[in-house]
This record gives sequence, structure tokens and C-alpha cells, in this order.
Amino acid sequence: MDIFQEIVRLRGEGRKAALATVVKWLGSTPRRDHAKMLVFEDGSTMGSIGGGSTEAEVVEEAGRVLETEKASLTKFKLTQEEAARDGLICGGTVEVFVEPILPDPSLLLMGGGHLAQAVAEAAQRVGFKVSVVDDRASFANPERFPEVEKTIVAPFEEGLDSMNVTENSFILIVTRGHGYDQVVLEKAIQTPARYIGLVGSRRKIRIIVKNLLEKGIPPAAFSRLYAPIGLEIGSETPQEIAVSVVAELIALRKGVHQRSKKQLFAMKLIEESGDQAEASG
Repeated sequence: MDIFQEIVRLRGEGRKAALATVVKWLGSTPRRDHAKMLVFEDGSTMGSIGGGSTEAEVVEEAGRVLETEKASLTKFKLTQEEAARDGLICGGTVEVFVEPILPDPSLLLMGGGHLAQAVAEAAQRVGFKVSVVDDRASFANPERFPEVEKTIVAPFEEGLDSMNVTENSFILIVTRGHGYDQVVLEKAIQTPARYIGLVGSRRKIRIIVKNLLEKGIPPAAFSRLYAPIGLEIGSETPQEIAVSVVAELIALRKGVHQRSKKQLFAMKLIEESGDQAEASG
């Protein structure tokens, strides 16, 4: 299997890697072609850009690229001492482009109502792989959600268990009732999902978060909760709300998202609960 076949396999499995490519060289360097090396999340590699100390530095840089999910172009200098150790006559410099290899983001819609339909359509257009879970077959089916990856008919308390939730997953909780929302949120915050969005009024969110805190869920578990959902653009209809939600997801993916006062509401609830607990203790 070559590097490009491995990249396809990794993306299909929802895993990340970093691809390092030699783009420029000067002097004596281990490789003078456009060599490539794939660096996995555990630091192991496939392929080579010449070995030696430079390759080890590139693996370190790949780790930073995987963490930030932003590409880098870095110049590495090989001194005469290092060159001799690597079997070369003299030193040189090499520029290496390291880019993150990321799977398509997945969006899990917990609920198949009108808002879920609007979000699914908008999210698919910008590269999200969408799946829908609902406990009613009439709300989770290919006819209602054409072109989504999966439609799953299952009780909400079981639906999330059937999904492969990773750090590249986004979960949107849009069920038809507060009780279902709470069940899903309790499960969702125990996953590594990057984003967990909860639709509803501030009063509803306050009640659900309070209930889960009283059940012993640690405040830190809510760090990825976005509630109420979506950027503040004055949206009212399901289609307008879908635009605000998908915009929020895009901003988070691109690393440019900053929580507004509205989105900080959930975290404020957690802080208030923590202060109350300390006062009572």
C-alpha cells in the first residue's frame, strides 16, 4: 500500500495524519526529490524524507500540525556535524511542507424534525457527513433525509451508542422533548465529540444542565456544550436557524470561532452551580 492509498484508508476510518513533503533543498541533504512521509497520530511514520535528525524534527512538527490542524512550511538546517552523522559530506537546508490529513467532519442529528431537515441540507453542502437518529421511522428515513450517510431508527438513549463518535464529530440535539434532550446530552458529553449543540430556550437549558449536575455529572464535562445553538444573526425560521448553526460549525472547524455572550450561557450556568456548591460546602 502506498502513502496515498493509506490516506484514503485513514480518512475512511475517520482518523487523522500529517503528510510531510520536501519542497525545496539547498546543499547536501538526505533527499533531493519531493519525498513524502506520512506521520500518524501516535508518531509512527510511513515513507521517508531521508531519515536522520531532520526526519525526527519533521515528526515533531507533524505533531504540532495535527494539534492545530493547520499546515506549516518549515526550513530545517543540517549542520556539518549532523550531516557527517547522517553520512553526508556537508550540511544543507531543506524546506518541508507539513499538512494535516483530516477526515470529513461528521454531524450527528439527534432528532429528525423540521430543523434537523434544514440543518442536514445546509451541512451537506459544506462537506459534513450527516447521520440522523430518531425513534420514529416516519422521521428517520432516506425519503425524508436524502443523501445523508445514515438514518437510524432507535430509542434516543440507544441511538448515540450505535455511532462512531470521534474528535471530528459534531452532535446536534434536536429531539422533540426535554426528557429526550437530557438523555442524549448526558450521553453526548461522555463522548469525544468536538461540538455538542442543544436547541431550546435558556430556561430549558438551565433546567437540563441543573438536572445533570445534580446527578453528579462533573462541570468540566460540559466544556463542549454550545447552548443555545447557532450564531446570533436574528434567525427565526428553521432554514434561518440552520444557516446560523452551520456557520457556527464551520467557524469551529476553521478555528476562528469565539463564543458569543449567547453561547457562553451554558458555561455561565456551570460556573454558577460551582459557586453555589462551594458556598453550601
